[in-house]
Amino acid sequence: MNTEIKEANRYLTNAKDILSERAGRENGSYTDKKYVRMAGHTAYMGVLLSLDALIQDPPPKRGKRRSVEFYQEFLSKYDRKLLSEFNDIYLVLHLLLGYDGVLNAKIIKDG
Repeated sequence: MNTEIKEANRYLTNAKDILSERAGRENGSYTDKKYVRMAGHTAYMGVLLSLDALIQDPPPKRGKRRSVEFYQEFLSKYDRKLLSEFNDIYLVLHLLLGYDGVLNAKIIKDG
């Protein structure tokens, strides 16, 4: 397994650990929005790292980052099914968890 994929898996493992150890869970909901957001951002970064391993283009210059539109365009040419899954991941992990801090455990599990 290449190092980029190992690093991406490490991010996903860290996100799960953040949820289980810090976010607190009661009655089908998490209780600490701060840690849900942290886990969402961490998991989303893991997904981006795994996509970066697929992309053959050189990485952007220091201080720059690839936009979500860049990943969507790449995936539209690479694999349309992955594009659909990426769009769902973007919505759940990045927007709902990472920014909104949704506390619903089912939504978080789906993410």
